[in-house]
Amino acid sequence: MNKRTQAGVGLIEAMISIFVVSIGFLGFAGLQVTGLAAANDSLFRSKAIYLSYQMADRVRANLPAVQAGSYNSLSGTGSSPACISTSCTAAQLAQNDYYEWSTEVSAVLPSGQGQICLTSAPTACDGVGGLYAITLSWNEKGTQRTFVTSFRP
Repeated sequence: MNKRTQAGVGLIEAMISIFVVSIGFLGFAGLQVTGLAAANDSLFRSKAIYLSYQMADRVRANLPAVQAGSYNSLSGTGSSPACISTSCTAAQLAQNDYYEWSTEVSAVLPSGQGQICLTSAPTACDGVGGLYAITLSWNEKGTQRTFVTSFRP
């Protein structure tokens, strides 16, 4: 065989194999980034579920305030009634429940906000009916995420 025709063939084969392996590593890195983003989304959604169940339990534990309508429309940032160390009425306890819960929502979820209201449909706050809707919203990478659950006390 003529040595001139064979010169550099091994180098081209090595370059092609490095190129193919590099493409594989880039694909693997993209898969890792996608997996991490999905895990992060799942983490915030599970925190939202936990927080909604926590508020539902607080409402169920204070049935006199439910009957008085103290939980019918709570949104925004709550305020502490400052009566926990003394003695709270059922309405003040409802106000304190919402204050503590909304503080935790804003601390746990990025730009988190929570709302609870009386409703006849699970997703709308119309002020009538026998259902309570808990709505949690937060920002995740510039996208507004929302979780809504409803329950009967």
